[in-house]
Amino acid sequence: MLNASQSVLNSTAAEQYQGLLERLLFSTLTTAPCCVFLFINVTMLFTLRSKAVFRDTCRYVLLFNLLLADTLQMTLSQLLYIIAACRTRLTYPMCGVLNMLAILTNEISPLTLVVMSLERYVAVCYPLRHAAIVTIRNTSVAIALVWFSSLLNVLTRVLLLLDFPFAELDTLLMKDYCYNVAMMLGSMSDQYDKAYTCFLFVSVTVTITSSYVGVMVAARSASADKASARKARNTLLLHLVQLGLSLSSTVYIPILTVSRTLPKIVFVRIQIVFFFCIFIVPRCLSSLIYGIRDHTIRPALMYHLCCRLKLAVVRAKPDLSPLT
Repeated sequence: MLNASQSVLNSTAAEQYQGLLERLLFSTLTTAPCCVFLFINVTMLFTLRSKAVFRDTCRYVLLFNLLLADTLQMTLSQLLYIIAACRTRLTYPMCGVLNMLAILTNEISPLTLVVMSLERYVAVCYPLRHAAIVTIRNTSVAIALVWFSSLLNVLTRVLLLLDFPFAELDTLLMKDYCYNVAMMLGSMSDQYDKAYTCFLFVSVTVTITSSYVGVMVAARSASADKASARKARNTLLLHLVQLGLSLSSTVYIPILTVSRTLPKIVFVRIQIVFFFCIFIVPRCLSSLIYGIRDHTIRPALMYHLCCRLKLAVVRAKPDLSPLT
């Protein structure tokens, strides 16, 4: 009997040790790339505010808004992951605040891509009216509408959560770690999430696809600028790819719902892999794609990145000058 009890204790200790090693491994594999790309994104944001040509050009203002939302989303997602990896349980209000902020920033990206696609459509199809339509003021209004619509979605989710009988709970401390599925506390919240996600996916896809078709039609006309139309077409294709990556998070909750029938350790592994592939990787691509592809941004971005490295080398280099 004593040997059997000792064997069970050893097995339990071995499983706990294996779980700790897995958490450390997965935490390192997700946190290290996230920190690198956060540095690149922050540098890109600084670059887009460093020169007047970026601050006064509408498409760069829209790009700044897209990168800002991606950076905030990446930061919040990584924060929630670290909290879960440390097995820290939050209260429902704290988890709700973090999740709602993550939802807010997550909705900004596809809506900003819509505005960027419409800007390219106007530039190709209505080149003579582009300067009058696409102004800094109109761009600021469009960005404000994007944030307002996303905030309205968040407020609706909060109102649905308030219907949950929190007063009947013994404690507000969550039984599990904080993630978005854990905050689906009622059938209405789940139904609203599915309906809104479907509406967002369809409307954004239709808008960007229609812009792409319009640019393709304009490119075939004799009066169109072929080079400008080709660049706009490639940009819209890029927006479609970004949209697919951004909205890939819509399959995250259904996958988690199905995976909950699996053993918990398998469920956690699947959740970590999909978290990295769906939430972290797409948020890292915007700065790389635009930083490398855009001939105006690339020199400024490389200057700031390399300048930081040079400054670090200069500060670390000892003073070898002879004494006088």
